[in-house]
Amino acid sequence: MKNYMFGDKKKKLTDSERSLISETVSIEGTINSSGAIDVAGLVKGPVYSKEIIVRETGSITGSVEGDRIEIHGHMDGKVSGADVVIGSTGTVKGDIEFGNNLKTENGADIDGYIKKTNKSKTSITGDFLFKKKDKKEQSESEERPEVVNKEALA
Repeated sequence: MKNYMFGDKKKKLTDSERSLISETVSIEGTINSSGAIDVAGLVKGPVYSKEIIVRETGSITGSVEGDRIEIHGHMDGKVSGADVVIGSTGTVKGDIEFGNNLKTENGADIDGYIKKTNKSKTSITGDFLFKKKDKKEQSESEERPEVVNKEALA
């Protein structure tokens, strides 16, 4: 299912940088990846990744944001990407924002607004996975008791 329409061939992601959410998996929550994600199962929650491919059996309920997004399954939420492809079996119920290219194949089902934006790349990098918390977030977490590993102190 590696159908690359956009980008330089030298910059292709290797299989070790790809994550698969298989047909038998259902996930609820935010998904972040600095690589690529193939969704063949069910995801409830926003997905942020360099590349997102929703396979024919895949379904996402929530927004998606990435440099390259392909939808061949079901998407219920906002789509934001530099390059967006809605395949012939793809269904999108939500708005689509794209920066460079938008391709809709014959048979694609879209129920939402389409808008070209000035964003050609997302700001997703590997650093976002391990960002330090803001001071506001730290003050909220200070209300929790501190957990200490007593064995490590001995």
